[in-house]
Amino acid sequence: MASNRRAFVTVTAVGAVAAAPAAAAPATTGHPHDSRTALAELLAGNLRYATGRSRHPHESDRLRHGPAGAQHPFAVVVGCVDSRVPPELVFDQGLGDLLCIRTAGQVLDEAVLASVQYGVEELRIPLVVVLGHERCGAVAATLEHLRTGAPVPAHLNLLVDEITPSARRTRALPGDWAEHTMTAHTRWVRDAIRADPAFRRAHVAAARFDLDTGLVSVLP
Repeated sequence: MASNRRAFVTVTAVGAVAAAPAAAAPATTGHPHDSRTALAELLAGNLRYATGRSRHPHESDRLRHGPAGAQHPFAVVVGCVDSRVPPELVFDQGLGDLLCIRTAGQVLDEAVLASVQYGVEELRIPLVVVLGHERCGAVAATLEHLRTGAPVPAHLNLLVDEITPSARRTRALPGDWAEHTMTAHTRWVRDAIRADPAFRRAHVAAARFDLDTGLVSVLP
């Protein structure tokens, strides 16, 4: 996605662009209608998940017929395909609550960006969360390539190409290179989405999921 990277973000623009508040969702949904309450709802749901008190909301036979006619999710989650990080479970949400877009290492491409835009523009979702996680396989593959120079098979090249800049920026930092890379890449994806005018309506946040504790923390 090197051409996409150049097309929608520059190093100087990222830090200066702030997301504008999103338009409210339809008042009949019962969902949070602004980014602040939407993020609070996600974190409250995650705390329930991490402490074994998940409610599994909006999954009954009666409630599942509600979203059948129309959907009103309150957050977009751009996350990783890792089977240990399913957003609906991690945030203890149910049918119709989240619009989830998942790629390995939450790598962006045009299909991902178009899907986020659909949520922000068409569904008027007020919040986009980029969710990274520890021990990410896409990050591990990138670091292995940088350490050994081994060729990357076929389509995995896209993942390595996209994560490599974050890995190079953090290589000299003390501590866990994989953790630093994951965090830097997650922030980069957040900043790239923030910098794109197509997502001006929404607040865009970055977060980290801890596989050991089950907790999500918002990244600065």
